[in-house]
Amino acid sequence: MSNWSIDDMPRLEDETIIVTGANSGLGFEATREFAQRGATVVMACRSIERGENARREIEATDPDGRLDVRECDLADLESVERFAEGVRETYDSIDVLANNAGVMAVPRSETADGFETQFGVNHLGHFALTARLLEPLRAGGETRVVTQSSGMHERGEIDFEDLHGERDYDKWDAYGQSKLANVLFGYELQRRLDAAGIEDVTSVVVHPGYADTNLQARTGRESGSKLVYAGMKLANAIFAQSARQGALPMVYATVAEEVDGGSYVGPGGFLNMRGAPEEQRSSDRSYDRETARRLWAVSEDATGVAYDLPTSGDGPSSA
Repeated sequence: MSNWSIDDMPRLEDETIIVTGANSGLGFEATREFAQRGATVVMACRSIERGENARREIEATDPDGRLDVRECDLADLESVERFAEGVRETYDSIDVLANNAGVMAVPRSETADGFETQFGVNHLGHFALTARLLEPLRAGGETRVVTQSSGMHERGEIDFEDLHGERDYDKWDAYGQSKLANVLFGYELQRRLDAAGIEDVTSVVVHPGYADTNLQARTGRESGSKLVYAGMKLANAIFAQSARQGALPMVYATVAEEVDGGSYVGPGGFLNMRGAPEEQRSSDRSYDRETARRLWAVSEDATGVAYDLPTSGDGPSSA
């Protein structure tokens, strides 16, 4: 079992790291650690106001790095495109893209582009963002795409006949589908990078275990049940690790030299819910290459973005 901790982080001067959802929860904690060690962190936030509040809180600790707050609403592909264009105009290269932001188990709604919100934000928004930032990632030398999933991906199935829950919607099934899509995307991205002979960009998938973040509180509030809300608060208090600890897999996947492309990283402690980060195995469904290729094609069609990467081969999984 790994014993890697925050204390093992290297200095990050001259590193440019993008973190989606950087104003709260896991994204905030990771951003703070990166900035403390000298990185320039682009804080991709849906709300500029909340992003600026988070920036001021981090800057009050006198970090060595620089924070750049920018609007990026993953529920709006035009916002994603504007964000990516702004980043490309400002930065010649990017060292890490941390696809972290997400929503969990919300009542059915749709994004600006008509996608079911969890699938649209958690998967399609990040799919489009990664495509639009692949060029500056390739210009950065040894770079990484780190995609945040969840242990709930094990519950997920990709329902290609009803991806957006128009006929039948269960908020937890939709969440599991979106988190499985994250893993399938992360693995397929690595396979396509391999097929293109691109060795300087690697794709890693992570999960935080059970971490105390605002996702649970939001889910409880939006359930409309005071009992559910109280139950989630109690479960967090008893079982969850802190958001700072939950951010460790993402931080580890960002900075640790020993992390391989196409790997899945999560806490190695009790039931993989807490503890130090380690490489693990994801669900059997997540290694289904046919599903991954089909999801990729559907995602390109839905978002209107295309990766200049060849289709992956049919050999053994790299994950």
